[in-house]
Amino acid sequence: MTWYLIPVAAAVSLVWNATRYESTQVILLRAGRMYLQVLLFMAIILGVLALLSYKL
Repeated sequence: MTWYLIPVAAAVSLVWNATRYESTQVILLRAGRMYLQVLLFMAIILGVLALLSYKL
């Protein structure tokens, strides 16, 4: 189920940036940056949750 996060993050970042910019190059650059930020944020949250649930 967590594998769905990768394409969902890509789709959300593309749609979000496509609604704000008109240039394809700007959309792709900013969507790529946002995609990496979203994945990094989710990885940090996953790590925090894993630490909190360790030895439960």
